[in-house]
Amino acid sequence: MNRILSTRGICVTWLFLGGLLYAAPTELVDEAPVDIKPLPSGTVLVDFGRVAFGNVRLKPPAKASGALTVHFGEASAGGRINRKPPGTVRYNKTTVLVDVTDVYVVAPPADKRNTDTTSTRHPPAILTPKDWGVVLPFRWVEIEGWKGEFRPEFITRQSIFAKGWDDDAAAFECSDPMLNRIWELCRYSIKATTFAGVYVDGDRERIPYEADAYLNQLSHYYTDHGSDVQVARDTIDHLMKYGTWPTEWAPHMVFMVHADWMRTGDTQWMAGRYEALKSKTLADRKAADGLIASNAQQVKKTDIVDWPRGERDGYVFTDRNTVVNAFYLRATAQMGEMARVLGKADEADAFESSVRVGLKKFQEAFFDAEAGLYRDGAKTEHRSLHANLFPLAFGLVPEARREHVADWLAGRGMACSVYAAQYLMEALFENGADEEAIRIMTAKNDRSWRHMVESGTTISWEAWDMKYKPNQDWNHAWGAAPGNILPRYVLGVQPLKPGWKTVVVRPCLGGLSYATGKVPTQLGPILVDWTMKDSLRLKLNLPDGMKARVELPAQESSQGIWKDGKRVKATRVANRWVLDELVAAGCELEVR
Repeated sequence: MNRILSTRGICVTWLFLGGLLYAAPTELVDEAPVDIKPLPSGTVLVDFGRVAFGNVRLKPPAKASGALTVHFGEASAGGRINRKPPGTVRYNKTTVLVDVTDVYVVAPPADKRNTDTTSTRHPPAILTPKDWGVVLPFRWVEIEGWKGEFRPEFITRQSIFAKGWDDDAAAFECSDPMLNRIWELCRYSIKATTFAGVYVDGDRERIPYEADAYLNQLSHYYTDHGSDVQVARDTIDHLMKYGTWPTEWAPHMVFMVHADWMRTGDTQWMAGRYEALKSKTLADRKAADGLIASNAQQVKKTDIVDWPRGERDGYVFTDRNTVVNAFYLRATAQMGEMARVLGKADEADAFESSVRVGLKKFQEAFFDAEAGLYRDGAKTEHRSLHANLFPLAFGLVPEARREHVADWLAGRGMACSVYAAQYLMEALFENGADEEAIRIMTAKNDRSWRHMVESGTTISWEAWDMKYKPNQDWNHAWGAAPGNILPRYVLGVQPLKPGWKTVVVRPCLGGLSYATGKVPTQLGPILVDWTMKDSLRLKLNLPDGMKARVELPAQESSQGIWKDGKRVKATRVANRWVLDELVAAGCELEVR
């Protein structure tokens, strides 16, 4: 039976890294129920509105006593908690003895992997503090055995989030109500999954994976206050010791450290990880022909392309894998950037040379000139979505070919998982297919974020639907890509130089009539508000110490940009007007 648990409030999560390592602090946040319904036989159903990881605090009246059965659930069925939910959607129950006025109720672990720190089959589970229990993700609680009226003040959910999470740090709204609901689903998904102090792989496996962690990191930066980088950093340090098995997950470590540098401008922290990152580029697999090779074991087991396996769009694996080579080139290019800023000129030169040579080999081996697309590998004619979306997202496609590849990808739709969707969206938004990207995001089918929203889930899923991954969980932040995609592309805000001292503001209209929002940075929030009627108008407010390069969509008949009512110098580059000078503070711009 549960009784009173001890110390509450702010605590830290500890990671087992050959000793104890301090991780980003988390805290319990009291949340009131949004609805209470009496059920037959003295049972009460309590709804907290959204799923969160945590426990329950009961505050019964002084005269209350006896045993209660408390059910915790992540899914409902027929107006009750679903006791047999699908996949690894969570349900559990416990019994608690009520003989005091404060009772902390913790659900038993739903999966032994969530407490396993000794297995040799996988990295150790990330544990929550002992006095908080193993905590379960839940939205609903059913209480059996309660006598008399049950009032809202009798129960509180103590939800666990990253310490100091600021719900007002970021904002997004546009003319498409569905896109607004998608943004909120994804924003909250990032908040709810910070419960462990590092980015974990949902609740089925409470361990970090590199690809999951990178996607979490990107959206965390765009949804919480600008100074919170510790969760990402602690996840990186954990993964440096406990790397996971997929081939392409290793280069994500380079992406993560590079993203931290762009966010913070902190070269000292980056320098402490630089040497370890060299082993993450896949360069050790370079063959005599200059391409990254895959042996039979790698082709069969570790070259992942996408996950689950059914989301690979029929990808044909060979010993020269297009996706693996794309990751190598992207990671090597970022290593070159970091080497250069760390003053390692010779190493930077070597990385840059490897990219130049490798890119030439990449085009020769994988590009199908007749189709204008990339093949899955050097020994197949099959052209999957993945063989094209990753090269386009990573900037490997020559400029003259990009429009054709983007159009082809848009026509294929979401023929990939929620993981690869991050890169598909980047590829489309970066290459003028923003209307198509939004159409795919909000499509009325079971492979879109609309489908998640309309399902009633409050945290993003691990897969598009149970039929695509029957063992999936419903609390997986790698499915929350719009948390970073919408502010990065619809609002158009991204760091241009490390530390956000110079940013680019490059809104993609996507067929919308307006978008407004707040992007958190370590220097303060960036406020963007644009409308598109007869002309495009943009209001921009930057924090002190920040400047922005502004690139605005140019209609065929437009003549230039007016700033605060006066025409300013701007250069037309393809379908955009680029201001000749950086802007600072606040301004209003119009394309005429």
